[in-house]
Amino acid sequence: MSSPSPIPGPFTLAVARTQSVDALVDELMAIDDEASELFRTAGITLDLPAAHPFVVAERTRWARAAREGQVIVAIGPSRPIVAFAAHGTLDGLAYLDQLAVRPSAMRNGLGQRLTEAVVDDVRSRGARALWLTTYGHLSWNAPFYERLGFARVHESECGPELRATLADQRRVLPRPEERVAMVRAL
Repeated sequence: MSSPSPIPGPFTLAVARTQSVDALVDELMAIDDEASELFRTAGITLDLPAAHPFVVAERTRWARAAREGQVIVAIGPSRPIVAFAAHGTLDGLAYLDQLAVRPSAMRNGLGQRLTEAVVDDVRSRGARALWLTTYGHLSWNAPFYERLGFARVHESECGPELRATLADQRRVLPRPEERVAMVRAL
């Protein structure tokens, strides 16, 4: 597979606004699928059908986040949306549910910009920390977040919903032993 041509900037960040949440979630799923190609290069493949409970739950969370103004998108000049961050809450605490960038828009600082936009948003909503789950062994996962001020957290320090999220991910996602929780104090 050849690499897509890079999308030149500038990119604008905005809270996703849409008439159709379903259409937006379809676009987010497509971006996430494209971004998942990077995992394949590391030997991590996951190909779940749309009706799989894990995928259905993900769509449901992202739809709720969109309705609540908790999806931030990066809009590029040649495509409507090139990246997104969806967030919500677990255990009553701010949680970064997903961050995904189309391969053609990678290496433009969008992951960092979107993460900081989520930090600003949750801080404005009164959050004192932002939690997430990710792979601990991939440079574009835990080490990326560590550079942004996140720290790995032992599972025993997580609330019950976050522990359940980790357990669900470990049941379905490849390399379950590499899934970690992280937090950034705000």
